[in-house]
Amino acid sequence: MKTAITEMFGIKYPIICGPMMWICKPEFCAAVSNAGGLGNLTAGIFSSEEEFRAAIRATRELTDKPFMVNVTIMPSVRISSEHYTMYLRVCAEEKVAGVDVSGTPLDKAVGKDFITRLKKAGVRLFHKVGSVRHAVHAEQCGYDGIYAAGFEEGGHPLNDDVTTMVLTPRIAETVKIPVVAVGGIADGRGLAAALTLGAQGVMMATRFAATKECDIHDNIKQEIVRRQENETTLICKSINLQGRAIKNKVVKEVLAVEAKGGGLDQIIPLISGEKVSEAWKTGDVDIAPMMMGQAIGLIKDVPTVKELIERMAAETEAEIEKVIKKIKG
Repeated sequence: MKTAITEMFGIKYPIICGPMMWICKPEFCAAVSNAGGLGNLTAGIFSSEEEFRAAIRATRELTDKPFMVNVTIMPSVRISSEHYTMYLRVCAEEKVAGVDVSGTPLDKAVGKDFITRLKKAGVRLFHKVGSVRHAVHAEQCGYDGIYAAGFEEGGHPLNDDVTTMVLTPRIAETVKIPVVAVGGIADGRGLAAALTLGAQGVMMATRFAATKECDIHDNIKQEIVRRQENETTLICKSINLQGRAIKNKVVKEVLAVEAKGGGLDQIIPLISGEKVSEAWKTGDVDIAPMMMGQAIGLIKDVPTVKELIERMAAETEAEIEKVIKKIKG
């Protein structure tokens, strides 16, 4: 499978692992890259420069393949503006293959000089966006690619609420840099569709969470398999931090606080990172908001990362051939 993404990074399949807080550590990142995809090392997991640099080097010891580093620039209790500049500086110094940015774009968060610095170090820059206007801004700033993140995605979709089916072709027809489709994708049918919509690859997070190598409790993985596409909901809209999560006890509590006009001070204790970390470890599906997308309804099993990626590639080719035969009669 050759696309602009496989050519840019020298990978076998245009399948990228999305960032997942407390999950995308060196071992899991390397597993995705070793299977022919593009692994993700989520910077926000690491509190110090020493930990973060060690994580990059540990990943390189586990794989000789490229991987992305995610830097999410959003309001946080634990992560400061100094952390963001540190993450980006270390990425430049370590010459990682790519950095994907979520939230505030780099030029506004840390200044255009950082974009120049990263590009001079050979680091490919991608920005996750939910609108055409933000994609245009990223291209103008010098980013190398766009993640077109539709309303279906887990995490924090833009409150424009545009679906992947519409957003992907709109961005692909507007910018000249490669586009990766994000949101609602969990199998080869989604990858085939993304390619026909103009994307050069796909990013998945929820689907990768339900794999054998993912270091979360098996209760969570089985919950992902059990849940259906209508069992996620949007939270934190009232505080301008819209997020999509699986419906559970704490999510109902958050929605109740919002319904009563409660503010950030009442919501933060319910959605803290510490609670999320505890949920992944203990398997308690009700103590934290599990930020997962509508693609959860497409997940039926817990394969290895290699099995998942290779199956998706085979399904993609089969689906495209099926469509060609269908339209030819």
